[in-house]
Amino acid sequence: MIPIEDTDGLVFTENDKIYTISLSPGTRVYGEKLIRIGYLEYREWDPRRSKLSAYLKIGGKHFPLDKSTNVLYLGASSGTTASHVSDIVSEGKVYCVEFAPRMFRELVNTCAPRPNMAPILGDAMAPQDYSFAVDQVDIVYSDVAQKRQVDIIADNMDRFNARYGMVTIKARSEDVTLDPREIFKSSEKRLIERGFEILESLNLEPYENAHQMIVFKKG
Repeated sequence: MIPIEDTDGLVFTENDKIYTISLSPGTRVYGEKLIRIGYLEYREWDPRRSKLSAYLKIGGKHFPLDKSTNVLYLGASSGTTASHVSDIVSEGKVYCVEFAPRMFRELVNTCAPRPNMAPILGDAMAPQDYSFAVDQVDIVYSDVAQKRQVDIIADNMDRFNARYGMVTIKARSEDVTLDPREIFKSSEKRLIERGFEILESLNLEPYENAHQMIVFKKG
């Protein structure tokens, strides 16, 4: 396995595939391939099932995660990507916020064998409602499919005093009538208005259509 550049030796590649070291050996979350090398087990991280993996696959350079990072994950769904984040921040914490009860039940099952994952049933638009369950975080990662995606992550970053943010902008969730490029530009502008510095903005094609990953930090 070869560490991917700019991931602090925490994400790996082999034969054009991406892997993380499993924090829960022997456990599959979404049917992913497991590879055992010595005493380590690697989980294949499918870029077609994870926007964060897609970001790395197409050459994303800003990856503000390390072993001890505490992450607030908005829109965790069933925990597919969040489980790989759990692998990466093995000495940190992943607070997983999900609004839909059915997906939350699956998320709870994903979190069960992973001591650093905490499932939270809540609305990402109302961080005050789950602030009691979240300690200090270093980064907020957002993958919500609704309007005001930038303000949602910015409000959470302000609430929990996070230094870094990563948001997957879903253009069709903001406005199906506009050119996605206009939405991406307006999203970047709004982040700057909110006091953040853009580190990278990268289109996720061919893995996701009309999606942009924006990585930013407090200015």
